[in-house]
Amino acid sequence: MELLHMGFGVVFHRLVISKQVRMTTLTHRARRTEVGKNSERKVENEEDTNQDRSPDDEDSGDSKDIRLTLMEEVLLLGLKDKEGYTSFWNDCISSGLRGGILIELAMRGRISLEPPTMRKKRLLDRKVLLRSDSPTGDVLLDETLKHIKATEPTETVQTWIELLTGETWNPFKLQYQLRNVRERIAKNLVEKGILTTEKQNFLLFDMTTHPVTNTTEKQRLVKKVQDSVLERWVNDPQRMDKRTLALLVLAHSSDVLENVFSSLTDDKYDMAMNRAKDLVELDPEVEGTKHSATEMIWAVLAAFNKS
Repeated sequence: MELLHMGFGVVFHRLVISKQVRMTTLTHRARRTEVGKNSERKVENEEDTNQDRSPDDEDSGDSKDIRLTLMEEVLLLGLKDKEGYTSFWNDCISSGLRGGILIELAMRGRISLEPPTMRKKRLLDRKVLLRSDSPTGDVLLDETLKHIKATEPTETVQTWIELLTGETWNPFKLQYQLRNVRERIAKNLVEKGILTTEKQNFLLFDMTTHPVTNTTEKQRLVKKVQDSVLERWVNDPQRMDKRTLALLVLAHSSDVLENVFSSLTDDKYDMAMNRAKDLVELDPEVEGTKHSATEMIWAVLAAFNKS
């Protein structure tokens, strides 16, 4: 009986151990599955986070800098610091800001130019295609995305600049015009702590103005543009930081480069203006076909050159 009892004890002990081993194995499997799912979630989250990052984006080297859109940078460069408004004689900045919207969307991977074909090789002949309509978090960018998504047939870069500025002759497409663009961009800069909002009286009317309060950020931006054509000049647009290249093209087309270079000495001012002029006088059709070129930048420049 004692031997039989011991036999049952051994069998029972083995069954308990076997059950514990199976439970432990299942626990490890469950943990591995959970870890795997968490890893998948992490990858998905990283992909979602990286959607707004374009491969053309390059780190400025200072993570403390306030991240601005190209439109915000162009407007900030064009604003008079104390007065808080752009020059009354500047009639180029409106189209320049719309061109900035198209380049910004392209750099964020939301739009692109259709692939070149034998019939349509020129940048200005190729249509703007929607790649993703996921929100960017910027009202102007998202509004433009909705217009591009809803438009059939698709339109070219030059046509989109005309539509967004309201300069189209087609009365059925006037609803594509982006209104109060400068004011909306200025409000974004107010929220980012760079501008403030004031009211100024101009005899017959009151006007909302946005003087610069964060002069450090404004000077950082000015110095970045100055350095790009002076100390950091590489004389090759393909080797330039893509956002800086886009900013130079847009600043020139928006007629605000003179503001940027006005603080330079006469010699440096001439050098900076000549280099910027040489850059924007390059053939967009040639530059846009080069390796690693951002086609939308050159397409926007081609549209400005033609208008």
